[in-house]
Amino acid sequence: MVVTTGTFLRGVIHIGDRKIEGGRMGSKASTRLAVRFDALGAPLGRLKTGTPPRLESSTIDWERLDRQEGDDEPTLFSFLSKSVSARQIACGITHTNEKTHDIIRANLERSAMYGGHIDGVGPRYCPSIEDKVVRFAEKNSHQIFLEPEGLSRSTVYPNGISTSLPEDVQISYVQSISGLERAQITTPGYAIEYDYVDPRALDRSLAFQGVEGLFLAGQINGTTGYEEAGAQGLVAGLNAARRSKSCDPVIFQRSESYIGVMIDDLVLRGVTEPYRMFTSRAEFRLSLRADNADQRLTPLGVSIGVVGEKRRAVFERKMEQLSGARATLSNMHWTPREIAEVGIKISNDGARRNGLQLLSFKDVFFDHLIDLDSELATTPREVQQQLKRDATYMNYLDRQQRDVDALARDEAITIPKDLDFDSLGGLSYELCSKLKRLKPDSMAQAARIDGMTPAALVIILSAVRAHQRGVAV
Repeated sequence: MVVTTGTFLRGVIHIGDRKIEGGRMGSKASTRLAVRFDALGAPLGRLKTGTPPRLESSTIDWERLDRQEGDDEPTLFSFLSKSVSARQIACGITHTNEKTHDIIRANLERSAMYGGHIDGVGPRYCPSIEDKVVRFAEKNSHQIFLEPEGLSRSTVYPNGISTSLPEDVQISYVQSISGLERAQITTPGYAIEYDYVDPRALDRSLAFQGVEGLFLAGQINGTTGYEEAGAQGLVAGLNAARRSKSCDPVIFQRSESYIGVMIDDLVLRGVTEPYRMFTSRAEFRLSLRADNADQRLTPLGVSIGVVGEKRRAVFERKMEQLSGARATLSNMHWTPREIAEVGIKISNDGARRNGLQLLSFKDVFFDHLIDLDSELATTPREVQQQLKRDATYMNYLDRQQRDVDALARDEAITIPKDLDFDSLGGLSYELCSKLKRLKPDSMAQAARIDGMTPAALVIILSAVRAHQRGVAV
């Protein structure tokens, strides 16, 4: 069984001082299931998230808004897709203003969050409009994306003004915004508080360790976001199916996927706020790219029987083409003079360079190689693009691996108690705050801090060594 409760476990909706039991607007909360998890000894906590009011499209003055068009050449989710099939529509862009902020400031005590009605911790990276006005008081405007919710619906999602203020205040501040002066709210914004299970009670297959055969996925594990939930659903569903067939679980590694990074973070570190997946959480993020996702994960999918024949055939053909093209470029060498003749600026050091080495230069593209050897024009366009990406990251990946190896050797080094993290240039405000609060004793402990990156560890390690030598940081 896979349980995916979203925000329904003992869910409470907050709109100003109003409290409504519900998993989302218009749906009942799941209270008895939460009681059952209590009885199972599941370690439960409380989180919150929020949503903005929904607007009626016909009441928005779209002509007064900036437009955010779709990409001319969009990157598609599926490697099998070659073009967009759905009709594309633009989003609108507007901004809050001082009048908006004045309305919000005048009603802060009526906000469920600022009125003390909510105990759960919210997502730091998706703050409510009340939070933005208070925390970033120096800003006189905040951007809002007006996102149509579908091709056949008239509802618009104003991304950027999530709130738990009363409905009358929501109407006032929405209609103070340029282009929204006549906007009608179809559903008010609200905050929602709900139970979650501490993900440290799970193993890396997302199996709940207290009950045989029970898997959890999504917000019940302390995450927030559609992508995070979808990824967990894939892992939990896959492993539940494999368990039903007495197969070994499939475990995703940090080095091969963001899924692996996320699940490793959840089950080893737990959460103190709704978890979002950021590239900065991954030690090997230069190799965890959208363009090579199929190369990283399709072989695993094939090996466990979840990739269909069409996808498998397309993937194997692509890999054959990539492998052949890489071999060809590795064996093609040109002199500095030949390279310069096609417009590539390069030092005249006498060294011959192969095709992959040339592609690693920022301003060199596959068309330059075709100018050097016209037979390369038969290389499929998508293979040309992939080779350029791989070559671009080639040297950085080697450097990243050396940094990681060096840190592995030095992780037992003790961090001085009087090390001033504020003085270390290059650390993010978030990481600096966590280091000061958690006060890690060693590099190993620092490495396990949520959100720590290899680059930040290098900075800390350099400061520790300087401190040991008595050199000011």
